Amino acid sequence: MLVPNALEEKKRTGNEVKIRKYEINPDYKTLGIGKSYFVKTYGCQMNVHDSENIRAMLEEMGYKEASNMEDADLILLNTCAIRENAHNKVFGMLGRIKHLKAERPDVMVGLCGCMAQEESVVDEILNRYKWMDFVFGTHNLDRLPDVLHNSILKKKLEVEVYSCEGDLIEDMPVKRDSKYKAWVNIMYGCDKFCTYCIVPFTRGKQRSRRPHDILMEVRRLKEDGYQEVTLLGQNVNAYGKDLGNYDMGDLLRDVAEIGIPRVRFITSHPWDFTDKMIEVIAKYDNIMPYIHLPLQSGSDRILKLMGRRYTKDSYLKLFHKIKDTVPNATITTDIIVGFPGETEKDFQDTLDVVNECQYESAFTFIFSPRVGTPAAKMKDDTSLEEKEDRLHRLNKVVNKYSRKANDKYLNKKVKVLLEGVSLKDDSMLMGYTEEMKLVNVKAPKEMIGKIVPVKITDVKTWSLDGEMI
Repeated sequence: MLVPNALEEKKRTGNEVKIRKYEINPDYKTLGIGKSYFVKTYGCQMNVHDSENIRAMLEEMGYKEASNMEDADLILLNTCAIRENAHNKVFGMLGRIKHLKAERPDVMVGLCGCMAQEESVVDEILNRYKWMDFVFGTHNLDRLPDVLHNSILKKKLEVEVYSCEGDLIEDMPVKRDSKYKAWVNIMYGCDKFCTYCIVPFTRGKQRSRRPHDILMEVRRLKEDGYQEVTLLGQNVNAYGKDLGNYDMGDLLRDVAEIGIPRVRFITSHPWDFTDKMIEVIAKYDNIMPYIHLPLQSGSDRILKLMGRRYTKDSYLKLFHKIKDTVPNATITTDIIVGFPGETEKDFQDTLDVVNECQYESAFTFIFSPRVGTPAAKMKDDTSLEEKEDRLHRLNKVVNKYSRKANDKYLNKKVKVLLEGVSLKDDSMLMGYTEEMKLVNVKAPKEMIGKIVPVKITDVKTWSLDGEMI
């Protein structure tokens, strides 16, 4: 049994990153024949892509995907640790699954993802959830077949979580959610250690995939007819810091020159956003003018407590440089309210930045303490009522600018990648503009998977309506 160790996960050394090639033991390829699986995913796009790898590995073992959890022979929760709410949802789901397992004892239940890398979570599982079958972490995703086999063989809870800086795993199988849009991991981990964030512990140190491997994956996607790739990383624009003379600006250029119609990237840290990146985005039409640029707070005092390593003024300078160089850029952000010690003045500083930047969208949250992070130990004497009031006031301002930004699209012609049938109206299709605006479109179903011209006929705060021209 290998359980996580927070002290080990925090270590950063100069050790060379190892590159492992995925391979499955041929004996495991029949483990799932005649059985079905259900994967429930929580959290970020990296987790979504991890689940694409997980589903492919399970199907390589003979499992078939079940349409719902109740009918599955294997249930796997791919978890997120970024906020307490995500923890609560997972343990609530485990409560539901426990009843299911009582009715069907042969159902196998596993947990992976970022929560699996937390000492406190695994301790709780070992104490209160011994009925589960297996747990594995973010650093040994490729060992799912081995972990599953060992759990079946031993008929008891199998825990295998590596507490390390992390390796690179290539040649992972993938069952993609879409035939038109693809996630492409370009790097893993983070070395920023923002005081509120658990990610450097759960995902390991910053480590970049080799350019050759990334570009080869993108070329294959283009050959397979994909219209869009999104380059993924916990701190995506720190790509290449461990490679020497090749950075995110170089990678963006080389990916764009492959000629795939749309290129996106998430998520950025303002500290690593270079002038070269901005110039490359402006130069290539197939690099989409959508940039997610987390602010977190507009107060220099709170930014310092957060360990964000930039100031309000340096952030605004970067914001305006992007806007000046890429005039049609849509910029969105993340904001935390109620960080320990945040005063009304600190909050007003955040509102000042929001009013200046007029973000087209923002993910806003009340501070959520994570066990093991410095911020969890900071004195927090602001009431939940006050935090909720600040969040309400912030969202009111954010929503105003979101609607204002969308209003500009009325009667405008845009290009939309049609992805499928609209959830709002099954007689319409849905897709996204180059600026990442959700559009419900009147168009024939045979246009799904194509980038089409659309005239916007109606605007709402969070979406647009249009008709194909």
